Amino acid sequence: MSDHMTYPRGCTFTESDWDALSQFWYPIAFSHDLKDQPISATLLDQRLVIWRTAAGLSVANDLCLHRGIPLSMGRVQSDQLVCKYHGFHYSSDGRCVLIPAQPGASIPPKLCLKTYPVKEAYGLIWTCLAGDDRTPLPDFPEWEDADYQQILPDAVNLNAAAGRQVEGFLDVSHFAWVHTDTFGDSNNPIVPRYEVNTTNNGVHVEYLSTVSNFPKALQDRAPADFEWLRIFDVHFPFTARLTVHFPDDGRLCILNAASPVSARKTRVFCPICRNFDREMPLEPVYEFNYQVFAEDKEVVEAQYPEDLPLELLAEAHIRADKTSIAYRKGLSALGLGKIYTA
Repeated sequence: MSDHMTYPRGCTFTESDWDALSQFWYPIAFSHDLKDQPISATLLDQRLVIWRTAAGLSVANDLCLHRGIPLSMGRVQSDQLVCKYHGFHYSSDGRCVLIPAQPGASIPPKLCLKTYPVKEAYGLIWTCLAGDDRTPLPDFPEWEDADYQQILPDAVNLNAAAGRQVEGFLDVSHFAWVHTDTFGDSNNPIVPRYEVNTTNNGVHVEYLSTVSNFPKALQDRAPADFEWLRIFDVHFPFTARLTVHFPDDGRLCILNAASPVSARKTRVFCPICRNFDREMPLEPVYEFNYQVFAEDKEVVEAQYPEDLPLELLAEAHIRADKTSIAYRKGLSALGLGKIYTA
């Protein structure tokens, strides 16, 4: 983008990184949080307002064009977004359609909000700041599958780079060290060999090990000799789907969708689907999920440098890091800088 005015105020990304990242879809809110009034969100440092009318969902810059008040402070009235300060009315496509102080005035066409495409999927609201509809949403078919139970935990807020978080989600060698209170086994630290394959927009990994995915209190539910298959499917830049094969053809599917609020602040959405224990209470599922993410949060927020180094020589690697190496190479291929800061 040659017009620097298109970049968010106080942008924490380099312009080239922002240009590359803005081409993709990210979740910015839960569908259930958007009721009859507008809500706010921030993506890639851009402050956004989200509102719903009879025409559907709308997403725009959270800024009234008259005196700079966040429109998320306003309300939806008669199917229009109304500014709290002077009552300017905006239609679902962002056009100013009424100035109450001068109801008969001619409204110039430039009095129109910067709007963005929007989609609803997996209980989440997604947008793309580049306004380009060509890149697809990550695939998560189990969300619409009647054989699966759909679970939507709260988002996890991190003071960390999105790339660091996603790489941690993909990492299989930290189970025995970080997740010993939830599912990991400190006596089982060895990472068996595995293969990594690139896809059109990501990475596909199939990892087989004896590390159980049951919570500690339920470890006896797995046969002693059971081998756990974990399939990771990365959707660049910041979404990764994990499918865990449980005993008796059980499947647990987690969509780790890291939404970069800014270069070093991330909001992680993680819709979950499973085809077992569907009659069981959900509270233990939420508690287990929050505990696992809390264990990761402690580590990821402490990583230094905070940025995910795309220069492969910047950090040491071991054989178990094949997935993260492929992930870093993929981010580089998107055009992100070597000292990439998201």
